Amino acid sequence: MMPVLSACNQPASNEKREEKQAAQKEARKLGIALAGLGNYSSGQLAPALKETAHCYLAGIVTGTPGKIKEWKAKYDIPDNNIYNYGNFDSIKDNPAIDIMYIVLPNALHAEYVIRAAAAGKHVICEKPMAVTAADCSRMIAACKKAGVMLSIGYRLHFEPHTKELIRLANEKVFGPVKKIIAQDGMAKVEGWRLDKQLAGGGPLMDVGIYCVQAARYTSGMEPIAVTAQQGPTTDPAKFKGIEESLSFQLEFPNGLVAECECSYSKDMNLLHADAEKGWFELSPAYAYEGITGKTSAGKIEFPGVTQQALQMDDFAMAIKQKRPSPVPGEMGLQDVKILEAIYKAMASGKKENIS
Repeated sequence: MMPVLSACNQPASNEKREEKQAAQKEARKLGIALAGLGNYSSGQLAPALKETAHCYLAGIVTGTPGKIKEWKAKYDIPDNNIYNYGNFDSIKDNPAIDIMYIVLPNALHAEYVIRAAAAGKHVICEKPMAVTAADCSRMIAACKKAGVMLSIGYRLHFEPHTKELIRLANEKVFGPVKKIIAQDGMAKVEGWRLDKQLAGGGPLMDVGIYCVQAARYTSGMEPIAVTAQQGPTTDPAKFKGIEESLSFQLEFPNGLVAECECSYSKDMNLLHADAEKGWFELSPAYAYEGITGKTSAGKIEFPGVTQQALQMDDFAMAIKQKRPSPVPGEMGLQDVKILEAIYKAMASGKKENIS
């Protein structure tokens, strides 16, 4: 005779089966396709995907056929996971690709995030999220409509020195923060970053956004107003239509001011906070590696990490666990609203409110 399962055994059996299926689902690595194979993809993201535990480099999208052979060989990418911008939308038919990482010039972010969402893929978008807040809102709406998750490439939220600085600020270890100084700049810039149509602006859109982010996560608040001053232009041909450097002051509800500076003609990399009973800082504060910190009481020391690997693994786990990303599209939207207010203040010479 066949054994008969009792009613009390059946739920236990079903529960074990569901647990096993959930464990298998969580163990599966999610496939990421990189859209745009420039320096950041080749130098940072692709190498980081060799270290990730929950996702892997499954595919690429490129408009440069000459890059395909090298990427295929280096990362063992099958032909049917290689796309161009003409057949991009056919990614919807490829179950090996779960996540699209949009690593294109700023002005193309909105189009390709929206198309990736329409293809049913979860999306990571590099910063800045887009060149206008209106575009950011469209991107968020498209992802919600498609039922996919959207995250912005804010790698520093997963970096241990940065996380410790945020803890020092939020827990008021040195008392309330009274002043923030955020500076980021690089003297060597080329390519699409100097093209306003593709970049949306100058250093503010590229390195200045790190200062905005730093002011937000160090203060734990949202700025309510800004003043800004454009620096001198030393090379009008190179910096045609974009700022070469920019200083801006973000005001917060409690009177705290973040003094920020960004530049395409000067190397800078600092985040400093003065508090009631001391100070703390990171320098360099925004680098891919080698971030170091100190406080009025001593050093901030943690082992080095691959920030992008932690960032992408966290997003993969967020998808599997059906939990929010700590760096969602809404965070990117708020940053772009602040960038727009900074440019408005730079043009008007007046204090501008931030919505």
